[in-house]
Amino acid sequence: MLLERREDFFRSFRELQREIDRIFDDFFRMGPRETGGRFVPDVDIYETENDLVIELDVPGLKKDDIKISVQDGILVISGEKKIERDEKKKNYMIVERCFGKFERAFNLPDYVDAEKIKAKYENGVLMINIPKKEGKKKKVIDVKIE
Repeated sequence: MLLERREDFFRSFRELQREIDRIFDDFFRMGPRETGGRFVPDVDIYETENDLVIELDVPGLKKDDIKISVQDGILVISGEKKIERDEKKKNYMIVERCFGKFERAFNLPDYVDAEKIKAKYENGVLMINIPKKEGKKKKVIDVKIE
C-alpha cells in the first residue's frame, strides 16, 4: 500500500530542494535574497475505525483555491497559493514564504468508499475523510500463543 510513513524522507527532500533553489538563485541573481521555494503542502494520513483521514496543511488559501478529485483510485489534491506583491512600492530584502501551484496524489486502498468522500477546510488545514466500505473495516483477531 502506498500510504506508508515516509514523512521524514519527503520533508528532508523538500528542504534539500529549497536549499538548492536558494543557492542557484543567489549565484545567478544579484539583489534581494529569496528563500521561498515551490509550495508543497505537508500531509498526515491516518486511519480511524471508520475512515481513512488525510490532513493537508494549506495556510493562506481560500476554499475556492483547492480542488479535490478521484480518478481510477487515485485521490488528487491540487490548488494554488497566491501571493500578491507590489514590487514597485516595496523593496523586498528577504522573501521566505512559499507560493505557487501544487498537486498531491495518493493511491486509495480498495477498502475505502471514494463515492462518499467529505472534505472540510478550517484554520489552514484541509481534512479529507474517506469512509471505509461496510464489511471492509479492520477486524482484530487475537491469537493465543502456546
